[in-house]
Amino acid sequence: MKKKAVVLLSGGMDSAAVVAIAQEQGFEVHAMSVRYGQRHTSELEAAARVASALGVAGHKVVAVDLRSIGGSALTDDINVPDAGTGDAIPVTYVPARNTIMLSLALGWAEVLGANDIFCGVNAVDYSGYPDCRPEFIAAFQALANLATKAGVEGAGIRVHAPLQYLSKAQIALEGQRLGVDFGLTVSCYQADMDGKACGHCDACQLRADGFAAAGMADPTQYA
Repeated sequence: MKKKAVVLLSGGMDSAAVVAIAQEQGFEVHAMSVRYGQRHTSELEAAARVASALGVAGHKVVAVDLRSIGGSALTDDINVPDAGTGDAIPVTYVPARNTIMLSLALGWAEVLGANDIFCGVNAVDYSGYPDCRPEFIAAFQALANLATKAGVEGAGIRVHAPLQYLSKAQIALEGQRLGVDFGLTVSCYQADMDGKACGHCDACQLRADGFAAAGMADPTQYA
């Protein structure tokens, strides 16, 4: 019997690659997406497409209202900046988002009897968010093993971030090797209702640069 794992699936290229990586490692993948009050839902539609295409064992969408606290260009009435502008930690950072998402994944993992959680955080080609750093992942794993029945009485919880030290080009190539159709994914911070990308936000620029550096055609649909 395959070991179960919960994989956070946003609908972007990184999390799609992580689903395929977890499957290659022999896990039965249970994908979780979070409707957190993001300004567009095209990434959730993309997550459903990716989950179906990769044949995951289950796909759950959980709702959390982070828009009610605001503070981010992704959940509040704040303009999304062009790539390379703004502060060291940009306004697209969503306060506590990764902490909350990992906590939800942790809860589902306990219910499923899974000891492994996968996420697509990256500390190389990313937007500078504090909750994408290796220190954060290590700290959350420590918390998970203190705060759960699985951690206290069971085999413990492991948090995997297989893309942590990969460039966007390396992620693109890894996904290609594993047969991920990146054309199904949406990475743009302000994609339209059809999932078409703006082409000039930080996420779009990182994605486009990654495909270019990998020598791959960019499958992104731009508005």
